[in-house]
Amino acid sequence: MFDQLSDRLGAIFARLSGRGKLGESDVNEALREVRVALLEADVSLSAAKSFVASVKEKALGANVLESLSPGQTIVKIVYDELVALLGGAQARLQFSDTPPSVIMLVGLQGSGKTTQAAKLALRLKEQGRRSLLVAADVYRPAAIHQLQVLGSQIELPVFERGAGDPVAIARDGVSEARRLGLSTVIIDTAGRLQIDEALMDELARIKGAVSPTEILFVADAMTGQEATGVASGFHERLGITGVILTKMDGDTRGGAALSIYSVTGAPIKFVGVGEKITALEPFHPDRLASRILGMGDVLTLIEKTQNLYSEEQAKRLEEKMRKQSFTLDDFLDQMRQVQKMGSINDLVKMIPGLSRALPKDFQIPEKDLKRVEAIICSMTRRERRDPALLNGSRRKRIALGSGTQVSDVNRLVKQFDQARSVMKQFGGAGKRRMMPGLLK
Repeated sequence: MFDQLSDRLGAIFARLSGRGKLGESDVNEALREVRVALLEADVSLSAAKSFVASVKEKALGANVLESLSPGQTIVKIVYDELVALLGGAQARLQFSDTPPSVIMLVGLQGSGKTTQAAKLALRLKEQGRRSLLVAADVYRPAAIHQLQVLGSQIELPVFERGAGDPVAIARDGVSEARRLGLSTVIIDTAGRLQIDEALMDELARIKGAVSPTEILFVADAMTGQEATGVASGFHERLGITGVILTKMDGDTRGGAALSIYSVTGAPIKFVGVGEKITALEPFHPDRLASRILGMGDVLTLIEKTQNLYSEEQAKRLEEKMRKQSFTLDDFLDQMRQVQKMGSINDLVKMIPGLSRALPKDFQIPEKDLKRVEAIICSMTRRERRDPALLNGSRRKRIALGSGTQVSDVNRLVKQFDQARSVMKQFGGAGKRRMMPGLLK
């Protein structure tokens, strides 16, 4: 999403860092370019102007321009201001002292409220909080059925009354959650193609009936700056307490993420990063700012890894690497595990410095991963354990079975052998070098 903005800012700061001393004119010129980059990323004009003014005020301090590394100091200022623009510290969900806590999801039609309701419920379930999903969107065809299907997938109850009064449905849903002893109620409300008085009046009446702890505005990041205007309209009428920004994995300029907090004062609490029911992540302003400036995001990478590997599994893997007993079976398993963490190209960007070091057009095509998987799956169990068995006839059979060329099989085996040698010398560090090498 932020590739273009990241590239523009990276080029600007690279020029600044290459100069030994900076003057006021250098700073002004750089900040003009920063402002243009923000506007091109679809950041609202007011947010861009405020951001640049704040950076300029701090950057023109004598202690900055006269420092030994003024370029790096300005980058640090920009980082701090980006974090502030994105909301500062991570904003967590608030819960009522007396259960159930009620969370209302609001937004325009098509923003993904129903899906996000289920994603949020699953996330809370993983934290030990069971939720009741309430189907209060009685207008959109199949909205109730969609919520029921999602509720079944995550094994949580759904409260619905068909095409009844949404206010009564919401109120009765809260009563039902209280009867069932559930800690949270998530209300999926109706949307419209655009803001209208009837919609806002209905949402205001639901708010009055259930006294929600949180009113989360669900915004489609693909709509860009338009999302901030809509969010502002909902905030004025309902007083939204937070935002869920969907489709953050899409090919968009990212202006909504960079503008929505400054326009509404409501922090982004979660971001949708894919279509899977598990693809909802808490929003960390500092981590996103770090990624935008090409500094990586090690903490998120570590968290994703910890969700897949226990400490015992990691130790076993490291031991295999040290003893050079790491097989193609092990590699196939690791490759599939890594794919569960999301796009490998996105994971690469989380490693500090690596995204800057790689060519701008660097991509690991999905078809390359499928090709490697097909080659390994076409081997016998013995061949995967001992690639030394792979003579010419076996390699031809594997290539035919996987729909690849013998040269592809040869390349995979050769690079696997090289990677194992590296792993023996460096232990666990070898694993990090292995994946890129096998996909060249």
